[in-house]
Amino acid sequence: MIDVSDARQLLGQNLSDSDGSKIGKIGQIYLDELRGQPEWVTVKTGLFGTNESFVPLAEATLSDEGLRVPYSKKQIQGAPNIDEAGELSEAQERELYTYYGVPFTTEGSTFADTSQLSGGTSQAGQTTQTSESTYASTGDTARTEDTTRTESTTDRTTDGTTDRSAESTGDDAMTRSEEQLNVGTEQVQTGRARLRKWVETENVQVEVPVKKEKATLVTEPVTEGNRGDATSGPDISEAEHEVVLNEERPTVSKEAVPVERVRLDKEVVEDTETVSDDVRKERIDLDGDAERTQR
Repeated sequence: MIDVSDARQLLGQNLSDSDGSKIGKIGQIYLDELRGQPEWVTVKTGLFGTNESFVPLAEATLSDEGLRVPYSKKQIQGAPNIDEAGELSEAQERELYTYYGVPFTTEGSTFADTSQLSGGTSQAGQTTQTSESTYASTGDTARTEDTTRTESTTDRTTDGTTDRSAESTGDDAMTRSEEQLNVGTEQVQTGRARLRKWVETENVQVEVPVKKEKATLVTEPVTEGNRGDATSGPDISEAEHEVVLNEERPTVSKEAVPVERVRLDKEVVEDTETVSDDVRKERIDLDGDAERTQR
């Protein structure tokens, strides 16, 4: 719980919502006059920080990055519009507590109505505003002094940072920026290709024409033309006669002959691929009584 010793360092700190997103800078701190404990802070919201919303400190946590509350930015921006000058009445406190869903009782609990606490002089339910120039405390009580608040004319964004577009040019306009994708290509190695030669054995069958000599028996009658040959030998005798038969047989020999040339080459093929990524865009909302015009 935020106590009176933390109040001084709260001023000017960043206020973040339940998601950790910055909403804006803390402008004012409101103390319970009876207990002297911080109960409310205000944060600037809306376009150019023109609105100041009340946020309860009941469940707030303080860290090096600022103050974080368990409420969304939209909920804080929609808080009841209450004049931050002076004191909060019981009715105003009740309205704010009801809006944020925080219990509001008059029985001395953490969120008790100040009328139930002793030693106080304020009206029931009232809290007192303090700023950086007027904050002071002794023990468990706090006193405030009337000061004149001056509002800076520097434009502020919703996360509390200065909008340099208006500050540098001296006008009252905001510059809206957005991220764009810058797409390019890079060459990366995706693989390798190589030629490899090996020897395999294949059975080849070829039909080869061959010639063969074959013996045949030829019988012819004795005629005047061959009578001399027929009567050249003895009249009756035994004899033998033979002929040599020849044939062709296939022969096989092998020789290596070049048949083709093979090499590796590269060609470029064009294609398209789709890439995607998230880009951020600034948006500008209009709050308050103003008409939107397009130039």
